[in-house]
Amino acid sequence: MLFDIFKLTLVIISLSVISGCSTTPSHPGDPFEPLNRKMFLFNDNLDKAILKPVAITYKAITPEPVNKGISNFFSNLGDVIVIANDLLQFKLRQAASDSGRLLVNTTVGLLGFVDVATGIGLPKHNEDFGQTLGYWGLNNGPYFVLPFVGPSTMRDTIGLSADIFLDPISYYTRISGNTSANRAVRSTKGIDIIDKRAGLLGLEGVLNDAAIDKYNYYREAYLQRRDYLVNDGNPSIGKAEDVEALFADDDMEILDDDLFEEE
Repeated sequence: MLFDIFKLTLVIISLSVISGCSTTPSHPGDPFEPLNRKMFLFNDNLDKAILKPVAITYKAITPEPVNKGISNFFSNLGDVIVIANDLLQFKLRQAASDSGRLLVNTTVGLLGFVDVATGIGLPKHNEDFGQTLGYWGLNNGPYFVLPFVGPSTMRDTIGLSADIFLDPISYYTRISGNTSANRAVRSTKGIDIIDKRAGLLGLEGVLNDAAIDKYNYYREAYLQRRDYLVNDGNPSIGKAEDVEALFADDDMEILDDDLFEEE
């Protein structure tokens, strides 16, 4: 449901207050660090036990052209959210470009399985409602590690709920009365998650080697990346080239995307 993430955030805040959070946080934007570390460990163990093995199998049995086509398909669906946030940020030229990209890839690109638009000068952009809220001046708020989702902030959690509402898959399941069709459509979300996790397999070794404290590394990477996106490549924290070096757009999508499914 649309408000599930809001409820989850309130639960996290309540648990943090009850627990007292006696340990002094190492980052001013991470007041709930003790609980966040536990949640990070939970997500990491869950990934190692389930998601990573499935992603390895998926990558091993899926031919590269098919894998690329699936990634392109979900990226094309995501352009609906991008266009909406382009307009909310008054990026009219970018909205026109992204609308053309969606049209070209959906038609000539066979429902988005082939990325024709990039080759004709219509590049992929990254916009979401969390960035839109940042554009309008809303600060990050506290940093959270959400169960199953991963790194987030209060602002990005609110934004995530709005993006769920705009997501074509979620929208279809809300308006369709066909239960069997809804199950089939929802299953595509699981494929999307596995596809994105498979795309991060090659990056994982670099991250583990670079991180003395894995939790701190992921937190700083997430916060700097989000700041970079909100400010359109002119981050207020860190240097632009340092943030770009942390993760490419495709690599960070798994941290930004919703892993919840509506009931």
